[in-house]
Amino acid sequence: MNLVLIIMILALLIPIYEAWQDDDIWQKMLAFASIATKTSVMILVVSVLRDDWMIGVVGVIILSVGNAGLMLLAHIIKRMGEL
Repeated sequence: MNLVLIIMILALLIPIYEAWQDDDIWQKMLAFASIATKTSVMILVVSVLRDDWMIGVVGVIILSVGNAGLMLLAHIIKRMGEL
């Protein structure tokens, strides 16, 4: 269990490094969307291992709603830069 979570946390470092390194707003938003997806999958893994469905519901909500709001924000930021 601990090894799986450690590997997942290490996988989170890749998009964090990419967001820190790149100045393009779309690349940053995609990196943050990747972080949100990976953390929600981590929440789902923890909920299955702990047999706690309430934590799983939170992971599903983050997985389904979180990325849509982030992409909408990126589109608004891009449109404001065009004006």
